[in-house]
Amino acid sequence: MDLGLRGKVIIVTGASSRIASAIVDALTQERALPVNLDRNAGAGGHALELADDRAVRAAVERTVARHGRIDALVNNAGRNDRVGLDAGPDAFRTSLNGSLVSVYAVTHHCLAHLRATRGPVVNIASKVALTGQGGTSAYAAAKGGILALTREWAAELARDGIRVNAVVPAEVRTPLYEAWLDGFDDPEAARANILGRVPLGARFTEPAEIAATVLFLLSDKASHTTGQWLFPDGGYTHLDRAIRG
Repeated sequence: MDLGLRGKVIIVTGASSRIASAIVDALTQERALPVNLDRNAGAGGHALELADDRAVRAAVERTVARHGRIDALVNNAGRNDRVGLDAGPDAFRTSLNGSLVSVYAVTHHCLAHLRATRGPVVNIASKVALTGQGGTSAYAAAKGGILALTREWAAELARDGIRVNAVVPAEVRTPLYEAWLDGFDDPEAARANILGRVPLGARFTEPAEIAATVLFLLSDKASHTTGQWLFPDGGYTHLDRAIRG
């Protein structure tokens, strides 16, 4: 399907992660021009630490100098660093700076250019913001903050014609997720337990399915959709407890 993204300059943060690389691949297939912002950005990107505000500003400026505009933004960066209550306030602050403050910073530095193109923003959150997980205070707070900012920015930027939405992944089959499962005493039992809680198909979500949702929100097919949280998770976040109850 032609989503009308051909030639669109779209910044994607954290593009070395499996979900972000799937988003970049999907954008490339649509003939868009994804620009990666990540410490491991690779070709066509800018290698930087997203917690470095000056580096973010410079990368945005270089993108505009090269392409002349920014048509959309995907805030994907952020990792579950397992900073829990025992880690202490300093670790908590550091984690939020990397996974939440950086989202604000990138969006802030892109804002004037997004206003010029009426470009949409898609934020990648996590089901942990809504369900909790245990031992992940900073990650849960960051992703919860991203959901709140999605609604806040959608309200603030509606007058500019900028749509802001969030995608909320749950159990996505990525190498990092598989490594996490392998850390259990009985990985196969852990895998079976999680799969049994996914109502639709009893399977993990594929990164390409997250990417497809993101591209829909970036496209004019979602022209009257803003301030929404979309859950491409097979019903895991909202249906598993009711079904298993």
